[in-house]
Amino acid sequence: MTKKIIETAIITIFLMNALVSLAQDRKSYNAIYSGLPWMDNRGKAVSAHGANIIKDNGKYYLFGEYKTDSANVFNGFSCYSSVDLYNWKFERIALPVQTAGKLGANRVGERPKVMKCPNTGEYIMYMHVDTLGYIDQFIGYATSKTITGPYIFQGPLLFNGEPIRKWDMGTFQDQDGLGYVLIHGGEIYKLAEDYKSVVEKVNESLASGFESPTLFRKDSLYYFLGSNLTSWERNDNYYFTATSLHGPWEKRGVFAPEGTLTWNSQCTFVLPIEGTKDTTYMYMGDRWSFPKQASAATYVWQPLIVSDSSLSIPVYQEAWKIDISHGMALPTSFEGKIIKSADKNRVRYVGNWAQDTLFLRSSDMKGASFSTHFQGTQVAFYGMARPEGGYALVKLQNSNGKTVLSSIVDMYCKYPISALKFLSPRLPKDHYTLTVTVMGERGNWSDKRKSLYGSTGNMISLDKLIIDTSK
Repeated sequence: MTKKIIETAIITIFLMNALVSLAQDRKSYNAIYSGLPWMDNRGKAVSAHGANIIKDNGKYYLFGEYKTDSANVFNGFSCYSSVDLYNWKFERIALPVQTAGKLGANRVGERPKVMKCPNTGEYIMYMHVDTLGYIDQFIGYATSKTITGPYIFQGPLLFNGEPIRKWDMGTFQDQDGLGYVLIHGGEIYKLAEDYKSVVEKVNESLASGFESPTLFRKDSLYYFLGSNLTSWERNDNYYFTATSLHGPWEKRGVFAPEGTLTWNSQCTFVLPIEGTKDTTYMYMGDRWSFPKQASAATYVWQPLIVSDSSLSIPVYQEAWKIDISHGMALPTSFEGKIIKSADKNRVRYVGNWAQDTLFLRSSDMKGASFSTHFQGTQVAFYGMARPEGGYALVKLQNSNGKTVLSSIVDMYCKYPISALKFLSPRLPKDHYTLTVTVMGERGNWSDKRKSLYGSTGNMISLDKLIIDTSK
């Protein structure tokens, strides 16, 4: 009897481990989707803003700000890994809040960027350090022997023995292995051989308000991207080109259609994805959502068209695939059974919902909701993002009534546009209930000049739902 019990226990443990392994191997996403909350391997929203990506030993590592939903305080810098750029595994908080000092509690830490020093093999993280009032700014750095960390904060990055007292920053590693730190306005600083200090100021300021500096190189031409000064509000980002980091730099204008506000994002990094046939230059932008930066802020990753001295994202791709081995980008879309907002047999409304257009249902009543029951593996919904858009609470429950996913979606945009606003990760096939509720909250913020930005209302809307019924 004892032997049988032991054998049964061993089999049970084996099956449980197999199921866990199967769940971990399940691919939640099959493409890059912009403007949506992404869920990591834990089922939590990927939180890595002001980010960069580096490739190391065949794997991609994403570093960014690990935000909160309440304040802009430093909450640590996160590290995620991926083999396909679609599905992200949370590795750790690579640089946590310090027990005291410049990156302690109630301080600001922003825009972490990691580079591997080719001369030492060490990983160096750079960041903007500041007070909540942005009056003690400097560029800091941290070090680690391993890419995932933990990183040890070393203090300010020094140039001529003094900190660089600036804020928005980025990094760039050239083809010869030399490293550079980029500063708002367009300043460029060359790093020492060990990447731990600055030895030369390579470029002076190009333009006032040139925030979120982002630089990449194709062949013999450098492209320098930045945004206008509008706090966390989106704007039409623009770029310069030059054949040398010393300049002269030529202003080229915007790289997304004017008025799209860079497809509602602010640049943070450009990742070259080099393959055997081509190289795709992936624009990485943030779609900020204060105060719910942890839950509702999302990412806009788009393939750039780079032709001679011209740079553009002419069309917004809600979904696209990347053939990493060949370096080629391919458009795609999420497909499935479509349920229109007017289908009263499939969509249940609670509270006051108005018919805005033939296809759109909207409400700004706190607690109002729409829901649908379906059998499938994945669900998405389209809605109207608009100037008066607010926060929506999304819940997905399985056939046992257990909440398997919870998310917050921001329906704000400075101009009205119908877009894919939510896509669940791929789940085991089951009967699910999706419920989307008006939270009665919205994103609002002010800048140093106390100028107000953000939404003017709490409106939530539904255009259509899409259900994937495949296995």
